[in-house]
Amino acid sequence: MDYLQISNLPIFWLLASVTVLVSVVQTVLYIRQAKKATIHCSLNPQIPKQAFKIGLISSIGPACGVFIVMVGLMAGIGGPIAWQRLSIIGAAATELTAANLGAEACGVVMGGEGYTLQVLAVSWFAMALNGAGWLLFTGIATPGLEKIRNKMSGGDIGWLSAMSVACSIGIFGYLNANQMVTQGPSLNVAPAVAILTGALSMVIIGRTAVRKYPKLAEYSLGIAMVIGIACAIIYDVIVGA
Repeated sequence: MDYLQISNLPIFWLLASVTVLVSVVQTVLYIRQAKKATIHCSLNPQIPKQAFKIGLISSIGPACGVFIVMVGLMAGIGGPIAWQRLSIIGAAATELTAANLGAEACGVVMGGEGYTLQVLAVSWFAMALNGAGWLLFTGIATPGLEKIRNKMSGGDIGWLSAMSVACSIGIFGYLNANQMVTQGPSLNVAPAVAILTGALSMVIIGRTAVRKYPKLAEYSLGIAMVIGIACAIIYDVIVGA
C-alpha cells in the first residue's frame, strides 16, 4: 500500500470525524446560548436572525477558497487529515504551508517523488504543531484579553467600538498585504485584482443597489467576495492565455 492508501484508511476517517463532530456540537451549543442571551437581554428576535443570515451568506466566499485548498491537500496528504484540519482551523493557506514545510524538512516536495509514509507523518506533525500554538494561546489568553480591552477603552463604548474597528482594519489590511506583495517586493497581481474589485464592489453595492433594494445589504459582503474571486480568475485566464 502506498502512503495515500494508508492515509485514507477508514480508521483515519473515524478519528477525524470525532474532532469534526466536536466542532459541530460546539457550534450548536453556541447558537443555543446566543438564543438564550437574546431572550435574557430582551433583544428583538429579528436582529439575531438577520445577523445569522448575513454571517451565513458572507461565509460562502471564504468557504469556497477553503474547499479548493482542501481538494489539493487531499491529493497530497489524504482526505481525513485535510478534512479534519480545515474543519477546525479553516486557515487553508497556513495548513498548506505547514504540510509543505514538513515535506521540505525531509528534502522532498509534498506529493512528489520520495514522498513516503514517513514524510507524510512529518507533514501531519508539522500541521498539528503549527495549529497547537495559537489554539493554546487562545485558550489561555482570551479571558485576560477582555479585561485588557475594557481597561484600554476606559469604559467608553464609543472608543471601544472605534478601537475594535481599527484593529479589524489593521488585521485584514495586513493579511491582504501579504497576499498582494511577494518577496522582492513585487506585486502579486491576481490577489490584488480580487481585493480591489471586491472592495470596489462593496462601495458600489452600498451606495447604489442597497438604496433601491434594502434587503441586498445583508448579501453585499458575499456578493463582493464572489465578484472579487471571479475577476481574479478572469485575469488569470486572460494572462495565462
